Amino acid sequence: MLLLAFDTATPAVTAAVCELSGAEVRVRASASSVDARRHGELLTPGVRDVVEQAGATLAELTHVAVGIGPGPYTGLRVGLATGLALADALAIPCHGVATLDAIAFASGRTTPFIAASDARRREVFWARYADASTRAGEIAVDRPADVDTGGLPVIGHGAHMYAEAFGQDPEAAEPLYPSAAALGELALRRLAAGEELPEPRPLYLRRPDAAVPGTPKKVRQWQA
Repeated sequence: MLLLAFDTATPAVTAAVCELSGAEVRVRASASSVDARRHGELLTPGVRDVVEQAGATLAELTHVAVGIGPGPYTGLRVGLATGLALADALAIPCHGVATLDAIAFASGRTTPFIAASDARRREVFWARYADASTRAGEIAVDRPADVDTGGLPVIGHGAHMYAEAFGQDPEAAEPLYPSAAALGELALRRLAAGEELPEPRPLYLRRPDAAVPGTPKKVRQWQA
């Protein structure tokens, strides 16, 4: 399997080409940059570069995996649209991977912890993990002070931003952002194990701010 992975659900734009050979996963090329305002500009050149650095062509890819969030950034839709378009053009499967799962996997931790990303509005997206590969429950969105950590360490950009609320050193929050290399390896290992990956659709945990307008109010005519 030769898989192209990328994630744009956070300020990081990250892409990688990963290969599964037997039981081994090899990252053939990867690149990341942090720029919350340039997802659309950086992703396509980043994909082109990692495929070239991997010594491969798009036609050789067998799978695409893309981060599905949650994420408050417009970039989330950039990544998903790109993943679906590429997979459709190449006639290969496109899989989703939760962005927090990619952050967790990149940590390499073997004991329980919490991963948290910035959800804006002074909130975080967060989830508990038994280890780097195993999420223990659903992903939620809450104010940092309302997250019951149970004394567990917290990683991710959300943990760095709200280190005081989580009662820990902000430097202990690494990794802050998802890595496409970790996302790709996680996806390949799950595929090799016969696990079903999520659909490549955005994982939204809030209702949209926009709403369908209601029935216009009647205006009474003033009469002399």
